[in-house]
Amino acid sequence: MRNHKLLATTTLFGACVLLGGLATSAQDRPEKEKSFVHVGDTVSPEARQYLESLPDPATLPAWPAPSDVTGWKRAWEAGEAASEPKVQATLKRYEPTVKERKLGGVPVLDIKPKGWKDNGKVLVHAHGGAYTMYSARSRLPSSVPAAAATGLRVISVDYSVAPLGKWQKVTDQVVAVFDGLRKEGHKRKDIAIYGESAGGALAAGSVLKMRDQGRGMPAAVVLWSPWADITNRGDSAVTLKQFEPTYLYDKHLKPAADAYADPKDQKHPYVSPVYGDYSKGFPPTLIQGGTKELFLSHFVRQYRAIDGADGMAVLDLYEGMPHVFQIRPELADAPETRAALKKMAAFLKRHLGD
Repeated sequence: MRNHKLLATTTLFGACVLLGGLATSAQDRPEKEKSFVHVGDTVSPEARQYLESLPDPATLPAWPAPSDVTGWKRAWEAGEAASEPKVQATLKRYEPTVKERKLGGVPVLDIKPKGWKDNGKVLVHAHGGAYTMYSARSRLPSSVPAAAATGLRVISVDYSVAPLGKWQKVTDQVVAVFDGLRKEGHKRKDIAIYGESAGGALAAGSVLKMRDQGRGMPAAVVLWSPWADITNRGDSAVTLKQFEPTYLYDKHLKPAADAYADPKDQKHPYVSPVYGDYSKGFPPTLIQGGTKELFLSHFVRQYRAIDGADGMAVLDLYEGMPHVFQIRPELADAPETRAALKKMAAFLKRHLGD
């Protein structure tokens, strides 16, 4: 497991923390800065309080250049250190069993919810963080609540982050974890996969790769706010450009996209799954997101790509919600988060069985 020790302050600290859904409080900022983003009266009080606490992403420093290995390492280490208090709070709240191990030669966290009963079903998790940030440990605020909500054992893949981990290697790592589960006796029909943000696109892209290699596919896919087109195309890339409360694409996400995949490869279906050919088959897919997200068009386009090829897809949107709202501890008790997790649990039960 990677080193989580606190690092000296880096100029990227604020931006990295914000993208991970771990934004610092706005309590000490001037009143006029507390509500830089519109917060409608159609969201829950919990969501309103959270949104009003967010800093303006325009004030956050730019991310490293795509090939700046040292800069990305510092940013990653800062993000890990900043995440640890919320990791500890998550572990205390949910009391899961978490073990480090390897599957298919890839490091993973094997997570079992409190009171877990083995029914042979497994949920693979691909964590988010723009492919350059976070780890299976620092994203326990995603995987642990998902395990608790579904009752499933979760295998969170600790894949290699960019720029050292390019898309070819990272998708191979996810495929290798599936191969490892198969060697342990798990059947494809008993395995599902989910991911948030970049992890959502990684989940979908890896399933396409498994299908194309003739390895079969899992029983179901769940995508939380998938970064399904890293070229940033789509209507919401323009209409919501100035209203996304979490990051600025050109300043924060574009360098990460280029660190993960060369621009010439960024429309490859394993990188940006909106460009996939779903007429060859794809598992039933649940896509969740919020209407406040720059990626809103990604969710719609991913849904249309699957549904338009006569696949089974559900687009499940939440009014006024920010990027990957399901993973934010501040929103753990919000009705929107409870509804999304309940929907996910029911979807997986339907397609995995008891």
